[in-house]
Amino acid sequence: MRSLSTVRMESLSPVSPHHFCCSNAPAGATGRRKSKFRLPPPPKNPRLLRTFPSSLSLPLFIYSNFFRKNSRACDFIALSSLSGQDPPQELALLLEVEGVLVDAYRKANRQAFNLAFRKLGLDCANWTQPVYLDLVRKSAAGEERMLILYFNRIGWPTSLPTSEKSSFVKSVLREKKNAMDELMMSKDLPLRPGIQDFIDNAWDEGIPVLIMTAYSKSGDKIARSVAEKLGQERISKVKIIGPAEVEQSLYGQLVLGKGVSSGLDEVLAKEVAKAASAEKQRIAKEVASMLKVSVEIDTTSSESLEKIVVALRAGAEFAGVPVCRCILVAGSQSGVAAAERIGMPCVVVRSSFTSRAEFPSAKAVMDGFGGADLTISKLTGRNWS
Repeated sequence: MRSLSTVRMESLSPVSPHHFCCSNAPAGATGRRKSKFRLPPPPKNPRLLRTFPSSLSLPLFIYSNFFRKNSRACDFIALSSLSGQDPPQELALLLEVEGVLVDAYRKANRQAFNLAFRKLGLDCANWTQPVYLDLVRKSAAGEERMLILYFNRIGWPTSLPTSEKSSFVKSVLREKKNAMDELMMSKDLPLRPGIQDFIDNAWDEGIPVLIMTAYSKSGDKIARSVAEKLGQERISKVKIIGPAEVEQSLYGQLVLGKGVSSGLDEVLAKEVAKAASAEKQRIAKEVASMLKVSVEIDTTSSESLEKIVVALRAGAEFAGVPVCRCILVAGSQSGVAAAERIGMPCVVVRSSFTSRAEFPSAKAVMDGFGGADLTISKLTGRNWS
């Protein structure tokens, strides 16, 4: 019997080029516009040209003035000015780290709690697999609630006053996070089966792959160390989008207000400020709306929807592909919610942490990579509009 996720994938109609027509910018506009600055020559590697062209849809006069007066954007020009030389890509893939590159909760989360217990001298505390799974089920994966349920069951430390239970739980969670960070960076934590072939197949098809570390729960540094498990050759084929890349992106500068107006004339600066203010208000409304939504899982995440939205848009910008032609491969509820807000198609790959969660806004929910699960051929042969 086929799984529900497989049926959902097969039920999608074949892709049509008309589904991807979402940018108002005329093709090749940047190539025909005269300006006072000289574009750098395109990369000589034809595979690089095929993988990371760009066709951004913001008004051309903004790009012209912005790049002429902001030298730090020169590295971005090579990606953002190739629309007249190469046809738009059909797809780009944005991959989250936790739950997608690695299933950290299956391999390391329980172990991290036990390491924290030992670090704090709680010799009587040890979570076996059955105990851990029972706590996850009864607490809806809320880690603070897991600890409270557990110590209510076995007894709290005898020297701990009742008024200090809350601070005690927080201290355990701090030690657990430190242990989890070390485990995430260690060689003992394997990549998810099939993810390497998935990235290789995308490369063979000329599909840009971007790894989103900017809003990783573990932080950018640890998320990058996880990405490095892919190997140097594979890392050279992908683009990592961290906080620095988000700030460097034109969209990130518009929304975050970092460095846009310094090199522009007064009129353009005012227009950009208005656009940034409007975007901030729109995102604020999105955040307010999200706070009213009941989320079954991943409620402990401190990442705001605004931060994720900006990161996803920056990823699309670096890929040179309109948002509606980017596919987020997500492992978190927050990523799915942000993708839905900006109209980015999203496919969820379940992990041990999200095995029972529902993702109604996702285009498909799969159990892994390869075979009957998520493959590049399934992505390129379906309608993602």
